[in-house]
Amino acid sequence: MVDIVSNEVRSRMMKGIRGKKTKLELTLGSGLHNRGMRYRLHRKDLPGSPDFVFSKYRAVVLAEGCFWHGHDCHLFKWPSSREEFWTKKIKGNVRRDERNLQKLKEKGWRICRVWECSLKRKPKHHSDLVFDQCVNWLRSDRPWLEIAG
Repeated sequence: MVDIVSNEVRSRMMKGIRGKKTKLELTLGSGLHNRGMRYRLHRKDLPGSPDFVFSKYRAVVLAEGCFWHGHDCHLFKWPSSREEFWTKKIKGNVRRDERNLQKLKEKGWRICRVWECSLKRKPKHHSDLVFDQCVNWLRSDRPWLEIAG
């Protein structure tokens, strides 16, 4: 299917998509900070520049957007325009994620992936459960946690 907007409009739209300070990151960061957890953002010396780095716990928390990371949930839908482009883009993101996760594990980092769908559920108090799960995991010695809706 052909794109329904011009190249200039598509370019402007794509430039408006943030990679940092997304609503998901801000929500998750606020919830963790309110629970007394202190972190650093996007450490460039770690594979993939993880969203939240908790050096004290040797752990990272990744705020994963369901669309951009190809999550198999109700929020992800393959675009019907430019199918080849989007397939290549999203599958490339997934492969890059896998490489970065493996490198983090090899360096001895614990990993938590919080998917966007876990924070978009109703009722709103569900977010508190997600934040509490993260905090409990950080204080544990478990190597991995994945929270999805």
